Amino acid sequence: MAAPSHSTTTQVRSRGNVDQFYPVLRKPAPGKNGRIWAVGAIHGEIYKLEKLHDAIATRLKPGDCMVYLGNYMGFGNDVTEVLTEILRFRCWFMAQPPYVHEDDFVMLRGAQEEMFQKLLQIQFAARPQDLLDWMLHRGLEATLLAYGTDAAEGYKAAKEGTLGLTYWTTDIRRRLKSHAGQEILITKLKRAAFTEEETVLFVAAGLDNTKPLQGQADALWWAPRSFEAINEPYRGFRKIVRGYDPDHRGLIETDYTVSLDGGAGRGGTLIAACLTREGALEDVVTV
Repeated sequence: MAAPSHSTTTQVRSRGNVDQFYPVLRKPAPGKNGRIWAVGAIHGEIYKLEKLHDAIATRLKPGDCMVYLGNYMGFGNDVTEVLTEILRFRCWFMAQPPYVHEDDFVMLRGAQEEMFQKLLQIQFAARPQDLLDWMLHRGLEATLLAYGTDAAEGYKAAKEGTLGLTYWTTDIRRRLKSHAGQEILITKLKRAAFTEEETVLFVAAGLDNTKPLQGQADALWWAPRSFEAINEPYRGFRKIVRGYDPDHRGLIETDYTVSLDGGAGRGGTLIAACLTREGALEDVVTV
């Protein structure tokens, strides 16, 4: 296979602080493999996440990285517990020898987190009730319940207008802040991540292969069907890995893509895969 192009890194890094949204998984130190553990959509499934973390902890090797592929919220009943568990595991992971860089543990933003961020600004929407309908149809209700509110309170606030919605979202923010570390976690989620060698790209759900990485916009969350149409390398990357599959078909690997969604939060399985720097599957954990 031809050596990957360096165009993606150049395009992303040329825009200065855009780097913060597209972390680079650094080349491993000499003698280390630098494998990447990618965790699929969790959707509020705490029991399975704890089991998954326990299994990964016994398999980690020095130099390994972690990438969570978004969709921690929504559908399942344990949204806040999932975020707390990821923060706990991050503390444990970062304390492992040798020195671990902060970009060795990456969390992407999925559609659920994108909706939650939009929800917190819903008072500025032109048609807030329609927007709330749209988000509830896509799994937001479980996240509302996790932070002490529900759809009925949202509709009531929408009928009261901008002021009512502002009071409602302010209360949600207050409840979010009451869970240590979760507000910061939500605001620092990344759009995508890739290996420094530009061999493996990690996204939440979708990718428009006609656009550069920094031009993807909402396609990273809302274009999962375009991901399935990928039949050639995307800008030199050998493998593209996503965490959300709208059909929740489990581990699906093609020549150029990997999907890791077994339907966690909907009665299905939670999946993590360990990949080499070249994009080959080396290990899989399913719970």
